Amino acid sequence: MPLSMLDRVGQAVVKPTRMTLQLVDRSINYPYGVIENMLVKVDKFIFLADLVVMNMKEDSAIPIILGRPFMKTARAIIDVENGEFQLRVHDEVITFNVFETMTHPNDKGACFRMDVLDEVVLKATQQLKKSSSLECVLTDTMDELDEEDVIEMSECLKHLNTFKEISPSDANHEELKGDSTLVSTKPELKILPIHLKYVFLEPNGEKPIIISNSLSQLEEEKLIKVLQVHKEAIGWSISDLKCISQSYCMHKINMESDYKPIAQPQRRLNPIMKEEVRKEVLKLLEAGMIYPISNSEWVSPVQVVPKKGGMTVITNEKNELIPTRTVTSWRMCIDYRKLNQATRKDHFPLPFKDQMLERLAGQAYYYFLDGYSGYNQIAVNPEDQEKTSFTCPFGVFAYRRMPFGLCNAPATFQRCMLAIFAHLVEKCIEVFMDDFSVFGSSYDVCLENLELVLKRCIDTNLVLNWEKCHFMVQEGIVLGHKISARGIEVDKAKVDVIEKLPPPMNVKGVRSFLGHAGFYRRFIKDFYKIAKPLCTLLNKDQPFLFDEECMKAFLTLKNKLTTAPVIVAPDWSDDFELCVMPVTMLLELSWVSGGIRCFTLFIMLGKC
Repeated sequence: MPLSMLDRVGQAVVKPTRMTLQLVDRSINYPYGVIENMLVKVDKFIFLADLVVMNMKEDSAIPIILGRPFMKTARAIIDVENGEFQLRVHDEVITFNVFETMTHPNDKGACFRMDVLDEVVLKATQQLKKSSSLECVLTDTMDELDEEDVIEMSECLKHLNTFKEISPSDANHEELKGDSTLVSTKPELKILPIHLKYVFLEPNGEKPIIISNSLSQLEEEKLIKVLQVHKEAIGWSISDLKCISQSYCMHKINMESDYKPIAQPQRRLNPIMKEEVRKEVLKLLEAGMIYPISNSEWVSPVQVVPKKGGMTVITNEKNELIPTRTVTSWRMCIDYRKLNQATRKDHFPLPFKDQMLERLAGQAYYYFLDGYSGYNQIAVNPEDQEKTSFTCPFGVFAYRRMPFGLCNAPATFQRCMLAIFAHLVEKCIEVFMDDFSVFGSSYDVCLENLELVLKRCIDTNLVLNWEKCHFMVQEGIVLGHKISARGIEVDKAKVDVIEKLPPPMNVKGVRSFLGHAGFYRRFIKDFYKIAKPLCTLLNKDQPFLFDEECMKAFLTLKNKLTTAPVIVAPDWSDDFELCVMPVTMLLELSWVSGGIRCFTLFIMLGKC
């Protein structure tokens, strides 16, 4: 669309873009911006389209060019043999005949206005038929009026100003009012551990970031300078989020062949939950991530669940230690289970955690980065947006960005991150979903790696969460493990909680303890042998009897976790030696031979 048409469009919001276009003459043109979700009418159909505004001369014959994305949205079919062009919406089709269009003349007709003729027709009409009082009010023709006409027009005005009030019980949805408390001027600064501190990229305490507290003055200045240059990659509020370039990734919801759309009703919410939904919907609307919709075949309900913190041990009224998870806040979720059942699954693999941790361990410096609402930075395919519709007390809305709760969302996000950092993964960065770990063998190397990653984030519109990013630290928590130059260690906070756990009183307690302790099973030698008495209690139809053997296993696991060793990643470039004690029995010798073959295969696969 030419730039000169903006004035005629009206209140259109033009968003900046880094798009570059190559014209027919092979010249490079930089667009003025992009207008999203403009209504374009083609015959009887109305479509939503994103228009690229170009600073170019307007062609009166062809003011707007609708490209291939529009043709995909309109499900266009081009029949070259018959010279037909079809646009389809559901079961309706409109057809344009190109051969017939070419027969129309290209000359432009002119239309002239005759004011004298209009005045003559108006006077003749007034003489033939007197206008009613309502017509006089609406057309503003009140030159000569008598007293009766004035009274009659006053009555008409009273009727125009009256309307029927709708009671709140008759309305389907409540009014969604704004809240001034949602807009925060400055981000909240929480208390940090002793090895971290806040610094600011702008004066007056604007744009804080978290860095290591052990850096020298020169190192800190160099780090801040790099972050100031690339601060566009960091977000301090949801308004800073951008949509990741669709050339890298777009979430599609591919359905099974025998699916049937399901529109579910909304669920009842108490006042606290309803207020949480209102805040979340307002936040998403202001950020442009959702939009109202009324004709979706798929509708999922909203549910508010408690957002719990980590496992803690509290004392109850009987002075007994009870493990529990405290509720810190509430979180709005969408129940997409019906949609997920009808969705074709994406089997994109996630990286192995142990291999990723081994590659991270032993480095001098790290940057632990985190995506800002990572899922919400990926666009949803326009054809699939209505499938993400959800209903709440304030209406029905659909997502423009990928929401949480979709079964294929983790695979889409991991694929997108690997596409963005493909040339950097395992060299200077490790990616597991929205957790990015940048590393380096020295300060200067790590700083160069940070520049590469931040520049890549800016190029692809990926935004990081300032509150969860720690810059130039020497140790940190990655996937529940403490990573440093020493190696891989257990997270002391999690171990302290496990140490305070009382002996389990039922099957649920045993399963919870084994889940927490099993997370660090690689740090405990013969973990499965030690935990066997506890695992036996989980068998089907097994009576729960927590005897001395179970108590011994419980205490042994707790003791080994508190004295867990530091795991050092193996150097796969070195040769491995396997020492075997002399054996005499033929059966034992065959066992050792088979074990050597299996271990050799494991080493060969590990080096691949």
